[in-house]
Amino acid sequence: MVIFIRSRALISRALVTSGVCATLVAGAAAGPAHAARNAAGPPAVPSLSALSWEVMDARTGTVLAARAPHRRLPPASTLKTLFAVTVLPHLRQDTVHRASWADLAEVAEGSSEVGVAEGHRYTVADLWRGVFLSSGNDAVHTLARLNGGLSRTLGQMQATARRIGARDTQVRSPDGFDTPGQYSSAHDLALIAREGFKNPDFRRYMGTKFARFPASGGPDAYEIQNTNRLLVGSHGVEPYPGLIGVKNGYTTQAGTTLVSAATRAGRTILVTVMNPQDGDFNQVYEESRTLLDWGFATPTPQPPKQQAGPLRAAAPATAPTHQDPEEAPGLPRHLGAAAALLLLTCVPLILRRRLRARRNRP
Repeated sequence: MVIFIRSRALISRALVTSGVCATLVAGAAAGPAHAARNAAGPPAVPSLSALSWEVMDARTGTVLAARAPHRRLPPASTLKTLFAVTVLPHLRQDTVHRASWADLAEVAEGSSEVGVAEGHRYTVADLWRGVFLSSGNDAVHTLARLNGGLSRTLGQMQATARRIGARDTQVRSPDGFDTPGQYSSAHDLALIAREGFKNPDFRRYMGTKFARFPASGGPDAYEIQNTNRLLVGSHGVEPYPGLIGVKNGYTTQAGTTLVSAATRAGRTILVTVMNPQDGDFNQVYEESRTLLDWGFATPTPQPPKQQAGPLRAAAPATAPTHQDPEEAPGLPRHLGAAAALLLLTCVPLILRRRLRARRNRP
């Protein structure tokens, strides 16, 4: 009787152990496969014609995707963002200035202008609206003289670029007009815009759609409109929902360039597009729209715990990849434990056979 009871106990223990083993094996095999099937990856990166572009999460500074982000290209008027980051802190917005011939003497022929007129009075705020809305090189040069002169301003702009880690940028003009030896990159322009976001005046001007120039009015005042078509919606371009700025540009050498930022559900995506090769003048806006849509469709990156230096572009994002179950890092450990438990189940079965054989002996 004792032998029979002991055998039943051994059999029950073997059944329980076998059940545990089966559960572990099933979980080990199915768990990674289930996780792989349910992993949510970013959408495929768009294929664009721009020579260089970058998508950045503005809060963390994480580069989400890029193509040739450090390629040095003429920036056109997007370089005005560096001018604004550099000079805005040095000039009071309510300062009134009477424009002179000297202010306009070095404006290059063929420049875009807001219409600064010699002998007319403008506040510094008027001139900044001329910079951001009309991309006025005449306003840039007037502000540069108020800042201490062209040479001093160019030196400060270069120093600002180095300070924020924009190492692909070489400054030769304050307004971005085609000048030999002047260049920037998609990554640098994103860094510059992100630096500008820290200044409330920069944020206000970059998002202004319409203004009176000058704001004080008078018989010679007129309305100016932001030339960023993605912001205001013009010339066949639909405005982008949530767009907050920042700056567009065009020159013969640079082609079309655009730095744009939009906010959605508390998240800001920053996009730089330089010189699209396909389509018409509006192509830079449509490729920027595509990248903004893509950026908002990607998971929000976690901020880095420690930033060791200036941000560098990551490798371009690719289509999502899934881990095969056989390659899951925890699978060998689970299978090894399951095999060991299965081996243990054999011990009670062997004992049962020996007990039965002993009971049947004459």
